Amino acid sequence: MQTVIEKAQVLIEALPYIREFEGKTVVIKYGGAAMLDPALRASTAQDVVLMRYVGMNPIVVHGGGPAINGMLKRLNIASRFTAGGLRVTDEATMEVVEMMLSGQVNKDIVNLMNQAGGEAVGLSGKDGKMLSARKVDTEDGEDIGLVGQITSVDTKVIRAVCAAGMIPVIAPVATDREGGTWNVNADTAAGDIAAALEAEKLVFLTDTPGLLRDKDDPDSLIHRLHSRDVETLKKQGVISGGMAPKVDACLRALDAGVRRTHIIDGRTPHSMLLEIFTDKGLGTLVSHDVAAGNGE
Repeated sequence: MQTVIEKAQVLIEALPYIREFEGKTVVIKYGGAAMLDPALRASTAQDVVLMRYVGMNPIVVHGGGPAINGMLKRLNIASRFTAGGLRVTDEATMEVVEMMLSGQVNKDIVNLMNQAGGEAVGLSGKDGKMLSARKVDTEDGEDIGLVGQITSVDTKVIRAVCAAGMIPVIAPVATDREGGTWNVNADTAAGDIAAALEAEKLVFLTDTPGLLRDKDDPDSLIHRLHSRDVETLKKQGVISGGMAPKVDACLRALDAGVRRTHIIDGRTPHSMLLEIFTDKGLGTLVSHDVAAGNGE
C-alpha cells in the first residue's frame, strides 16, 4: 500500500507542471549515452512520448558522432577534428554524415519513439528549407570543409508536424541557396531551433551531471547559472570543450525568448521527466533571471 501511495504522490507533484507546460514547446538535444545504452534509449523515448501525451510539443534534435565514426572507419575514411571539436568535413565525409544522420540514426530514433507509443516523424534540416547555413568561420581561419553555421531557421515544417500531434525528430544537416549540404553542430542546431520557435525550454542530454566547476568532481555541479556569469566561467576554464557550444546555444536561445535552458545528465533514467515534472529537478539551469554570482 505504501508503494501505491508514493506513486500517487509522484503524480500529484507532477500535476502543476503538467498544467503549466500544456501546449508549450520543449526542444531536446539528444546525444551521448542516452543514444547508445538500450535501457537509456528506452527511457528517453518514454519521456518524450509522455511529454506529447500530456499536451506538450517535444522536438528532438539529435547527433550521431559514434555512428558516423563507425561508418567512416568501415569505408577507410579518416576522421579528423579541429581543436574545438568540429569535424573536418570534405565531400566524401559529408556524404557519410548525411547518410548516417538523416538516414540510419534518424530512423532508429523515429522507430524508438514509435515503439514507445508515440508518432514520430524523421526530418532533415533540408526538409522545407528548415535549416539554412553558410561556411563556418573558424578562429584561426582554417578551412574545415563543409561545416556550416546556421543563418536562418524556417519553422513551418516543424510546426506542421507538431500541429498534427506528432513528434519531429531532426537531423542537423543544413542547405543553402545553391542547394549545397552543410554539416552543422547538433548543439547549435538545437539552440537555434529553440530560438526560432521561442520554445518554453531547451534541454541538453549530456554524459555529465551538468556543468561542473571541476570536471573531475561530480559533486561540484553548478545547479543554477546566470547568463551574466558565463564569460567569467569561460575565462576560468570551467566552460570549455564540448560544454562551450551547449552553453552558447543556451544563451542564444534565452536571448530569443526561450524561458529556461537545462543541461542534464542523460545517463540518469527518465532524467527529462525528473527535470520537468518534479520540484527538485536536476542538472544545471541556465537562465537570464536566476541569482548571479558565478554559478551556484
